[in-house]
Amino acid sequence: MSARRTKFYLDKRHGKMMGVCSGIADYTGVDVTLVRVGTVLLTVLGGFPWTVIAYFITGWVANNKPREFYDDPEEAKFWQGVRAKPSASVRDVRSRFRDIDRRLADVEIYVTSHNRRLADEIDSLR
Repeated sequence: MSARRTKFYLDKRHGKMMGVCSGIADYTGVDVTLVRVGTVLLTVLGGFPWTVIAYFITGWVANNKPREFYDDPEEAKFWQGVRAKPSASVRDVRSRFRDIDRRLADVEIYVTSHNRRLADEIDSLR
């Protein structure tokens, strides 16, 4: 079974300690530095035992990011958007397909219409 791109994974390749913060950053699309600073601030400002416990449990339970996900940065950016806003992704894909369908319909109308200039060009090619 292949790995799912919409699942949370530890990113040990870009991680400092266990890859939890870099995994969160990869999953959400937020800069890893902001996630690390937020984790430290949350720990210092009152969440001390629970933040540390959650960090280590996440590092122990979560799976490592599969190697095939490191290939293309553009593809990684796409999947971050899908994870962050799946409804927006579906809307964007539908919008693109509508645009492609509209352009294809225009081409079909142009080719099937009684266009004398196009017919002359086709006859000149024969």
